[in-house]
Amino acid sequence: MRILIVEDEEDLSRALAKGLRREGYAVDLAVDGLTGWELADTNDYDVILLDINLPELDGISLCQRIRQSSHHNDVFILMLTARSHPDEVEEGLDSGADDYLRKPFVFNELLARIRALLRRSSSVKSPVLQFEQLTLDSKTKEVWFDNVLLSLTRKEFGLLEYLMLHPGEVISSERLLEHVWDIHADPLSSTVRVHINSLRKKLSHYDPEAGEKAIQTVPGYGYKWALPAAGKKEETK
Repeated sequence: MRILIVEDEEDLSRALAKGLRREGYAVDLAVDGLTGWELADTNDYDVILLDINLPELDGISLCQRIRQSSHHNDVFILMLTARSHPDEVEEGLDSGADDYLRKPFVFNELLARIRALLRRSSSVKSPVLQFEQLTLDSKTKEVWFDNVLLSLTRKEFGLLEYLMLHPGEVISSERLLEHVWDIHADPLSSTVRVHINSLRKKLSHYDPEAGEKAIQTVPGYGYKWALPAAGKKEETK
């Protein structure tokens, strides 16, 4: 999942980015509202962490501009604010923010808010995703195949989580690159294919057919998560 932090307190911004990257998120940074708009307008983000008091373009105006954009108005916006007056919080929510968090805050609460926002866009509402023998816990960052804990890199986990959050949906390599890697990723590289192949091999280590069965290639379009949810039988044609 890809997150944009628009925050002019650079120490806080760097600390948040470090913590979120440690959790497996791809993170881009902006220190003013105009730079934040340029990044938000040219990239696809899952969540934007947006400070209200920003130079160049304040957070309220930036939020309104994003919501008025037909291409990016579905991104989740979590406002970070030191303001405590109810009218100011209401102004932020009315501008289009999905949630807000008052400074100072505990990092684990921020993580919980982000996970809750991401679940809104998925048909899967639990932080624990289960498909046949495979279980992914977005909170603990653990993946289990039956009773075996898989050893995944952060990018492998991010890819797997994104696919599992969109079961049955064909997702292009470009979209995976946008949502799992940051702004420095090379769009012409084969990094998505390499990571998909690595994921398949790790799944197939425990079940020879699991890798190809779970992550199916749709020629010319991308990849699809094809395992049925736990407790559901796969449809027969």
